Amino acid sequence: MNLKHLKTFVPNLFTLLNLFCGSVGVIFAVQVDLITSSYFVLLGILFDFFDGFFARKFNLQSNLGLQLDSLADMVTSGLLPGVFMMNLLKMSLDSSWPLCDIVPYFALIITLCSAYRLANFNISNQKNYFIGLPTPANTILIVSLPLILKFQDSELWTSIILSPTFLVVLTFLLSFLLNSKLRLISLKFKTWDLRVNLDKYILIILSVFILILFKWAGIFLVIIFYMLFSVLRPPKN
Repeated sequence: MNLKHLKTFVPNLFTLLNLFCGSVGVIFAVQVDLITSSYFVLLGILFDFFDGFFARKFNLQSNLGLQLDSLADMVTSGLLPGVFMMNLLKMSLDSSWPLCDIVPYFALIITLCSAYRLANFNISNQKNYFIGLPTPANTILIVSLPLILKFQDSELWTSIILSPTFLVVLTFLLSFLLNSKLRLISLKFKTWDLRVNLDKYILIILSVFILILFKWAGIFLVIIFYMLFSVLRPPKN
């Protein structure tokens, strides 16, 4: 295999690494080891970023890569967030809730809506912005919850995250946002020009400050801020 052919495989290699991390993450999530699973999920999403980055850099976008990317995302950013939310609901619910044995499975609505979004993304034109909440952003928000419980050491955050009402509302809200008509900023850079990408730079800089200020809870808050910022300064065509 010469260098040219090897280069064409690079984006798909990162996509497969994303799928591998997502698959391992599923195993740990099913075993209710959400912390270890979170690490693999975040690593998978990082690989997902690099497959698109190298595909654009080397001009190697293809129909195969597009379909493979969605299949990998369906595991890492589709199945996994649903399993995460299901486990969180099981942790938070007690016998006082009606249908407490059934309610956790409502979380799989996230998986169904993620699948619909990924399929719709493949047949729509979303190059300069996203329509609806991207599945990786949705996944990052959800997997941040057990990390906050483990490392944030905050009674306020613990009481919020382990509230069944909060988790049920969040489940249906995120499921709606995945396939909403909301325009959200894409962080794909075609040029580094400050004037063209001013909103992106502002978003990134403020997000870093949020992460520094709020630590693990900052992961959750950054995704909320990302959506609010996009509403206030909607991306143009």
